[in-house]
Amino acid sequence: MENFYALILGIIEGLTEFLPVSSTGHMILGGTILRLKMDDFWRSFLIIIQLGSILAVVFVFWKRLFQGFDIWFKLAAGFFPTGLIGLFAEKYLKELFNGYIVVSMLIIGGIIFIIIERCHKNKIYKINSLDEITYKKAFCIGIIQALAIIPGTSRSGSSIIGGLLLGLNRKSAAEFSFLLAVPTMIIATLYKIYKEPNLLSDANSLIPLSIGFITAFIVAVFVIKFFLKFITKFDFIPFGIYRIILGILFFYLYYSGILNPGDQF
Repeated sequence: MENFYALILGIIEGLTEFLPVSSTGHMILGGTILRLKMDDFWRSFLIIIQLGSILAVVFVFWKRLFQGFDIWFKLAAGFFPTGLIGLFAEKYLKELFNGYIVVSMLIIGGIIFIIIERCHKNKIYKINSLDEITYKKAFCIGIIQALAIIPGTSRSGSSIIGGLLLGLNRKSAAEFSFLLAVPTMIIATLYKIYKEPNLLSDANSLIPLSIGFITAFIVAVFVIKFFLKFITKFDFIPFGIYRIILGILFFYLYYSGILNPGDQF
């Protein structure tokens, strides 16, 4: 992989991992446009840059994460149903990695965001901080987050929607979604390496891996900070509209034959 391509993909990962727009869909699109071969190194590269994004969450929220054990217990409660459902659904996941499923979930998720915001316009939310989130609500958010096993759904998108439906305000829903990414993504990544130990054995190109990792980390730090400021003033409707537009774009690319709907990781 060329260093420039590693930089571009690192930017895409950092921009989309924590926004409710599906990083999976964007990485498929980016990799296909750059005409990259989706081999073992490609999958290794994705693991490395994803870890860069996770590190960005720890960097931004390190005070909150190490303030006490309460937040970790809530994150554990949120991860448990996601991990359990993901484990049992694993054997069906390869069948879900189809371009048309990504398109459908992008559009459906966008519509849901718009509907929720319209229905909750001027709503007074009951939960306005992470401390007010109960273990029960954290568990329920984890159940809804499990929908992200369907490509194109977006892990952050599903967990944020879950938070909004359970009474969290936008900022608290986004913050909990970011923090929930730490155990979810780390354990999912380690499990992927455990199931396919050869993934990292062929990753001998240190420079592109380093470029992708550092780029994803830096971009994700700025995206997280921007996003938290954005949602204090605006709602999620722009992201819903973006998802719908992106889904339509994907459908056109598949229908015209420019992209192969079978492209996957």
